[in-house]
Amino acid sequence: MTHFELFGLQPHVDVDVSALEAKHRALSMQLHPDRLPPSADGATRRRAVEQTTNLNEALKVLKDPTRRALYLLGLHGVDLEHRQMPLPFLEEIMERRERLDAARARKALAEVTAMAREVEALRDRALAAAQAALRTLPQGLEMASAELAAVKYYQRFLEEVEAIEEESHP
Repeated sequence: MTHFELFGLQPHVDVDVSALEAKHRALSMQLHPDRLPPSADGATRRRAVEQTTNLNEALKVLKDPTRRALYLLGLHGVDLEHRQMPLPFLEEIMERRERLDAARARKALAEVTAMAREVEALRDRALAAAQAALRTLPQGLEMASAELAAVKYYQRFLEEVEAIEEESHP
């Protein structure tokens, strides 16, 4: 069963998050192991724990626009792990990482923050383009794949920025 099916939704890039959260609360009340009668056997309790865990994971994925888009790609058989990125894109990312490493070495937090804002804007544009492409499935599958692969690179860059920020604020 897909994450969408758990919530009775059709697979789509656009999800009403408020309705999703309300459905999650209702399902959690039904499925939670604490709601079982004391006489429930171990297998029933394990099944309830598993269902609750699956429901919580599905909520995390479907609430997050990037994770939801990546999940949709997966439902269409796309694995971004082995996707080849265009050389100019990879060169740009490497250059940004080198600048980030240099700023880290100089402890230039303002420069790191400025780079993060640039990359956040790039990530947001790529995600918006991917979402637009996903609205045209199956035709938009290739475009969505390319944009989401870029999103993953940008996200890794931003995770590195977070690590630098944590280092500077022990």
